[in-house]
Amino acid sequence: MPAFETEGAQWRTSTYSGTGGGQCVEVADTGDAMGVRDSKIPEGVTLSFPAGAWAVFTEAAAHGAL
Repeated sequence: MPAFETEGAQWRTSTYSGTGGGQCVEVADTGDAMGVRDSKIPEGVTLSFPAGAWAVFTEAAAHGAL
């Protein structure tokens, strides 16, 4: 999988994230891939996952299967 293109990505945090900061991740969707990064260090490392794998992960997390 090619590197996740961060330029122009629309990053967002979960609606479950508090406003106190400190423990949030941000995600960005390009259609083919999902980028994940630490909201405290946006210029740091970005993880990239194929969109299908991300969908399976979030479905499992939503149903307590992790």
